[in-house]
Amino acid sequence: MCGIALIVSGIHFDPACSAPETQPLLLSLDDLKEALRRRGPHSLGSKRLLLHSNSSNLINKQEIVTSIEEEVTIDTENSYSAKEIFSSSFQNGENPVEDKTFGIHSFVGELLFLGATLQLRGVSPIVQPLVDKFGNILVYNGEIFGGIPVGCDENDAEILSQYLARCCFGSSHGDNCSCCCSGNEEDSVPDVLSRIKGPWAIVYWQNSSRTLWFGRDAFGRRSLLVHWPTEKDPRFLLSSVAPTLVEHSSDLQFENGVNQQKYWEELTCGIYSVKIDASILNGCLIGDIRSHEWNNSMVKKLIHWERTHVEPTAEELYLSQGFGKASPSVPAETVLTALRESVLRRTCHKFFQSTACNFRERFSPVAVLFSGGLDSMIIAAILDQCIDPRFDIDLLNVSFDGPSAPDRISARAGKKELRRIAPSRRWRLVEIDADLSNLSSETKHVMSLIHPANTYMDLNIGIALWLAASGDGWVCEERDNENDEDLQLHNYRSNARIVLVGSGADEQCAGYGRHKTKYKHGSWLGLDEEMRLDMQRIWKRNLGRDDRCIADHGKEARFPFLDEDVIKVLLDIPLWEIADLEQPSGTGDKKILREVARLLGLHEASALPKRAIQFGSRIARESNRKNFGSNRAANQASAGSVVIHMP
Repeated sequence: MCGIALIVSGIHFDPACSAPETQPLLLSLDDLKEALRRRGPHSLGSKRLLLHSNSSNLINKQEIVTSIEEEVTIDTENSYSAKEIFSSSFQNGENPVEDKTFGIHSFVGELLFLGATLQLRGVSPIVQPLVDKFGNILVYNGEIFGGIPVGCDENDAEILSQYLARCCFGSSHGDNCSCCCSGNEEDSVPDVLSRIKGPWAIVYWQNSSRTLWFGRDAFGRRSLLVHWPTEKDPRFLLSSVAPTLVEHSSDLQFENGVNQQKYWEELTCGIYSVKIDASILNGCLIGDIRSHEWNNSMVKKLIHWERTHVEPTAEELYLSQGFGKASPSVPAETVLTALRESVLRRTCHKFFQSTACNFRERFSPVAVLFSGGLDSMIIAAILDQCIDPRFDIDLLNVSFDGPSAPDRISARAGKKELRRIAPSRRWRLVEIDADLSNLSSETKHVMSLIHPANTYMDLNIGIALWLAASGDGWVCEERDNENDEDLQLHNYRSNARIVLVGSGADEQCAGYGRHKTKYKHGSWLGLDEEMRLDMQRIWKRNLGRDDRCIADHGKEARFPFLDEDVIKVLLDIPLWEIADLEQPSGTGDKKILREVARLLGLHEASALPKRAIQFGSRIARESNRKNFGSNRAANQASAGSVVIHMP
């Protein structure tokens, strides 16, 4: 997990990409660095790329000279340091050389790259941004779980940098190749990025073509916000997270669910490029933004999310409902295999040494965001099968109603069921209790994290996720007698840097109440269309917000249900094997996952109904009482105008 950002100034972009005008907003570079540093606590680096047009020959658009300034801040826990400032001119395929003709160039544009790193892979420490010998610059926030080979001792950002450096610069930005390629180059940057299996967000400067590349994976599993240039603020900005907003008003107001000061927006999933040229008229730099297609057939299929088998015949439905069908079902076994491989990919790599500790002590490298519900129980049980038995597993549970919250009750029951199927594993339930009335400053901070999301639901979910990801709570002493209710609590803070989250399970397996409504009114076709809509908007409604809230603690959210192979497996299964919404809640919704749970021995969890975190933790109830006086008043207000004032 990393925090990445880019600030571009002095370059004129195509007016078509400009955003609607907004009130001026003060963006503090120090605040931006601090926000990024919370995501990447191991190191913070910056590189300033200066672009100069050749004033002696403006007609030649390629006469753009680059120079780089670098400043790096290293976490004191690591045993290395670096700080250098240099200025050089990069030529195609050559090592950096001193620019002795700097005097004839006039400064025009600036690109400031920022990278804060939480290093989880590799044996040697790295500092972003990465600059190779060709002058290419990379800031990368993601994981490569497939598509590009990464050795167990290697860091995926460094491997990606090597692959991108081999891209044919003549075919970049959608142009036809006209360079002298050796034949060993990749076709283009989109070819490389389309191959990656795993979550990612990227900003990459391809020096040979003077092209800036940026984007995020097809499902938006890593946050990347964008500020498009406006007349009052012509800068182009990208960032993993919005820093604390400083506005002319002392209040941050949301009205009718729309932020009146919408500076940032979620970047739509995809690959983009900006080709920078010098104008033949006045020498200023101009940027041409283009979007690019995914060059991978599997990715295209998953994006369109088209299921082959949607409507069952009477015989198929009869067999699916279990009449005469042998148990367990083949589809459930297929899903379990895919999920096990997904969890294994996300947990089996060698952990970077700064996240390790003395193994004679109890250690939890991986935690689970844990409600005790169906999805988190499946993840926890599979995780037990994937990681070394010497590791503890932290189960992170948040409650705004102490032991009475539904999620706390199911979490305690879930831990007991996990101990029954895996008695040799040490399961540590971390009970994180919170009182919404005492979270004024934390609420303001989370408001900044969820931005541009801006509803009470987003805020409630964001606070619950942020607190749970902190891992700061209470644990019970382990006792041989698991029925002993008189257990001693002691304070504990989870040191796990990886947090497994069940996002994507409801969208793909018909777990929401609206799915049943759509099925009731539109049968199987209506259900399929609603599920497709959920998957195609999950990047905007959920994943960016969730990534920002969890990563703020220097931890990385990983989503086993959103693994590309898991999505493909679920999409290949007939819809009537995924869910049977004629059945009651807790039976027919997410039917396929309930069968998976039974295969794992989780018979109690397999019958649990769906419960969203804001309701299971009881934060929604407490928020309604605080802001509206009651749940009824909140429901009435939601039908009209709602204004949130943050003093």
